[in-house]
Amino acid sequence: MKLSRRLIPDIDILQTFECAARHGSFTQAAKELNLTQSAVSRQMSELEGQIGVLLFERIRQRVVLSDAGQKFLPEVRRLLGLTEETMLRAMAASQSASSLSIATLPTFGSRWLMPRLPDFLRRHPEMAVSVASRSEPFDFEEEPFDLAIHYGQPVWAHATCTYLCSELIVPVGGPELRAANPIKTPSDLARSGPLLHLSARPKAWASWFETVQAEIASPYKGHRFEHFSMVIEAALAGLGFALLPRYLIEQELASERLLVLFDQPLRTENSYYLVVPDHKKENALAQNFFAWIAEQVKDRQMAPPIIR
Repeated sequence: MKLSRRLIPDIDILQTFECAARHGSFTQAAKELNLTQSAVSRQMSELEGQIGVLLFERIRQRVVLSDAGQKFLPEVRRLLGLTEETMLRAMAASQSASSLSIATLPTFGSRWLMPRLPDFLRRHPEMAVSVASRSEPFDFEEEPFDLAIHYGQPVWAHATCTYLCSELIVPVGGPELRAANPIKTPSDLARSGPLLHLSARPKAWASWFETVQAEIASPYKGHRFEHFSMVIEAALAGLGFALLPRYLIEQELASERLLVLFDQPLRTENSYYLVVPDHKKENALAQNFFAWIAEQVKDRQMAPPIIR
């Protein structure tokens, strides 16, 4: 992609804009940036001339963002943050023989990947990894990750999705909630306590009840949470019964802080995939990571031992 230099402002000018907007003062911005007040004013005039709109309104001894300036500020902060992140990642990579940047689902990353990652690094001690959370597909051109762990369908623009595993979810609850409610059949779950729902999967309980042939008047009632991590904590706190993948609650099941209420799992319609951008297909580091994570999936029986 060819960029127009005329449309790309100097990064220093964007920093000055952010600083002046934060202080509401060219004078304070000048002090923070070690510039003169006139230099700040000149840079802002240059930026306004380039964009073609006024970014600040001059009111007495202060400057106040115009409507256009208020819309512009979040984008500038995002760009500055991305620039800083890029430099930090490059600096970290320069201090190691190799580096790998991974985007992963938040709860999968914290509860499944992190406990196992030391094993990968023991096998590749020369490598530095950078892990960030992403819940939805993104543009690898805009966010330069080496690979991503994706839950859904194998569809990702300008990237290749390789199957890792399917997902099995089971109904679980805390021991106190379980002891306080007589649960003999799946239908008892809806009558004995609130159901905990993941907002992104509002039909999960309905699908599970249908699979076990239990007729429930309203399988959609209960509490809703944005992330699996929140659902897990809610189940641990005794707020209700949850449908959760076994691999996310290994420690809780082992310690019996959560109990599988019925060993009748539901296989979800989506699966997990390792995603590699097309321009990094031959990346040896990504290939090493896939070989390792495929082994982890197979050994822990997250899914049938078929990796392709």
